[in-house]
Amino acid sequence: MSRRRHAFALALALLLAAGLSECAVLGGGAPGAGPSSAGPSSARPSSARPSSARPSSARPGAGSVSAARRAAARTVARADRTHEVPTPAPRERVPNGWATPEQAVRAFAAAYVNWTAATVSARLQALARRSVGQARATLELQAREVAADRELHRGQIANAGTVEAVGALSGSPHQYAVVTREHTSAADDAAYRGLAPEWHVSVATVTLVGRRWVLSGWQPES
Repeated sequence: MSRRRHAFALALALLLAAGLSECAVLGGGAPGAGPSSAGPSSARPSSARPSSARPSSARPGAGSVSAARRAAARTVARADRTHEVPTPAPRERVPNGWATPEQAVRAFAAAYVNWTAATVSARLQALARRSVGQARATLELQAREVAADRELHRGQIANAGTVEAVGALSGSPHQYAVVTREHTSAADDAAYRGLAPEWHVSVATVTLVGRRWVLSGWQPES
């Protein structure tokens, strides 16, 4: 029995000694000693903070602000040279339109080819208000020109016509060929007497404004 107790005591002493040695390694050394250089605390530098990874000058939107300032500077420089400040074109408004593209083209063409010297300027202005883009600009110019045309008013020139055909142009979305038959006359101008009716072809371009179709281009071809 004494031998067994002696062996048991010796084994217990060895186990305790091994356990204390392992605890000393994991705990960073003996009590009272400084931190071990091989411990976990030495693997994390104190200066590696998340805030140090973001430069203070990298502010959100800094690039867009600089671009806006440069654009404003260019606008001011242009205004100094031309004495004009560029502004975006106002959105064109149309009082009403037509349900289909062909209706828009036919209605426009019928009004365009029928006029008298007394009504032509007002007719063109009305068509301009119901059009957009190139068509509106062209009609407004024509209205001013015919209003100042003395020969037109002195000769009492008039035009009468019919829309004979309207067809979509192949490969050209929203463009239509318009065929009209027109007769020009004059009450006080011999140059227009006895003229036979003539055929004319124009190209109309339509666009959708809201849910209605209007003309955006009108180009007489013959």
